[in-house]
Amino acid sequence: QGQLVESGGGLVQAGGSLRLSCKASRLILSVFSNSDMDWYHQAPGKQRELVARLTPGSNTNYADSVKGRFTISKDNARKTIYLQMNNLKPEDTGVYRCYVTTPQGAVYEGQGTQVTVSS
Repeated sequence: QGQLVESGGGLVQAGGSLRLSCKASRLILSVFSNSDMDWYHQAPGKQRELVARLTPGSNTNYADSVKGRFTISKDNARKTIYLQMNNLKPEDTGVYRCYVTTPQGAVYEGQGTQVTVSS
């Protein structure tokens, strides 16, 4: 519990931007820097969707719905994962949650942060 703390959500108009942060302050640096990192989106009444993944080797994968608009990144020194979201659309509304999967297979989950995009 409390391994990942998210922030940055809020209300924004369509076309606007937000940057989500996910701080993993309790993970040791060597574990954090070698973990897979994911951002999931759960829209109201729908199943969660993987929108962005960052591997330890800095490879990234994005859902088709966010390609060209969202960017996942991390700052190892701050043990923080980011999701830069540009050109937001109403369908991007929902809860965004970060996950960290360590090399040992442990999975940590953030508490989620709400993003609401008005048209």
